[in-house]
Amino acid sequence: MTLWGALVGGFVGTLVLTTILRAASELRVTRVDLPFLLGTMLTGDRKRAKALGFLLHFFFGLSFAVGYFAIFTALGHAGWLTGAVLGVLHAAFSATALVNVLLPAVHPRMGDPTTSADRVSLLEAPGFLMLNYGVATPVVMLVAHIAYGAIVGGFSAM
Repeated sequence: MTLWGALVGGFVGTLVLTTILRAASELRVTRVDLPFLLGTMLTGDRKRAKALGFLLHFFFGLSFAVGYFAIFTALGHAGWLTGAVLGVLHAAFSATALVNVLLPAVHPRMGDPTTSADRVSLLEAPGFLMLNYGVATPVVMLVAHIAYGAIVGGFSAM
């Protein structure tokens, strides 16, 4: 197991995850756009938000890869299957606590159930399992994160 392998896996995995989410959005399977969601934390300008969001998404992808590597090290094993299992946990965390508790608490442009009528938000709150972005969103998020985890696990094992 190597940290460099995990970082390369994190980069490749984030690329694959982002591509899956983008493709699902373009095919109208979901309305989720994680880079936009992240970028609008920093700016209200939609074009800049996309660019900044992609940078943040890759930063977080590498950060999660380091976390995966720490778990692999603690387990004494890394591999695509172990990574895929962690991907399931990662998806569950992302679609529940991250976007419903942590993100709305710090996101200045996201609406939430307490948003007043006189306040206009740039973003709709994702809701439980991100269902506000479409009924297929939880499945898309799960598939994308399993792919991410399997890639990080596979590269980490090298």
